[in-house]
Amino acid sequence: MTSFIYRRINLLQRDSRPLLYFLLAQLAGVVLAAGLIFTFPAINMGHLIAAAFLQSVLAALVARILRVPVWWLLIHLLFMPGIVLARGLALSPWVWFGGFSFLLLVFWRTDISQVPLYLTNRQSRNALLALLPSSPCRMIDIGCGDGGLLRYLAKARPDCQFVGIEHAPLTWAWAKVFAFRLPNLEIFYGDFWSHALSSYHVVYAFLSPAPMRVLGDKALSEMMPLSIFISNSFIIPNMTPQQSVDVADHRKTRFYIYVKPSQQK
Repeated sequence: MTSFIYRRINLLQRDSRPLLYFLLAQLAGVVLAAGLIFTFPAINMGHLIAAAFLQSVLAALVARILRVPVWWLLIHLLFMPGIVLARGLALSPWVWFGGFSFLLLVFWRTDISQVPLYLTNRQSRNALLALLPSSPCRMIDIGCGDGGLLRYLAKARPDCQFVGIEHAPLTWAWAKVFAFRLPNLEIFYGDFWSHALSSYHVVYAFLSPAPMRVLGDKALSEMMPLSIFISNSFIIPNMTPQQSVDVADHRKTRFYIYVKPSQQK
């Protein structure tokens, strides 16, 4: 019941605003770019690609004003120039359809979940392995992507049980296939909001800032006493981590570690 409630809350929060903001920023970029070009004839926009780059910069600025997640800015910068460049390739419509289908199957509805595909790098895998309890435990990676992290941990710690859950069809299928020969690894397809966390000693998440507040409430409500929640890079608002671990990688990754308090007697 608790999982259902958190899933409903999350679905209410994961509305269409990111996509709406994207469309608003792109439209504003078109209007502003057209206004500048017509107002200041000295601006040389003889090539369509130059106008597209101007529009993309303006759209990214508007998106920043709307306070969209930083990773959306790159999409704004590439969107219109990409369309203009693609027009000159004269490719079959099936190529575009295939490319769109592939991206959809890999990233699924990122515009709703607000969680892009992040993969845990080698240095972070080693750091996470060192954080696991020395005794046998159960760990879940919520939003496990291609399952690379879990395969690494399952091989390194055969005494532990590892679970991953992923909602993007193609990345889930990849993780599922390559987990076949690992008896201590299970991969599930679905939404982690509907998956109870009560049976895990360790919960790992590498998501985005967007879901962290509600996810923190879910973890605090469902996880067993003295179990640990490890967030890669993103803090839980209004909750103080008991520990943070810096990873020696190019991203300057930091793990935020939260320990579920023991039950009051």
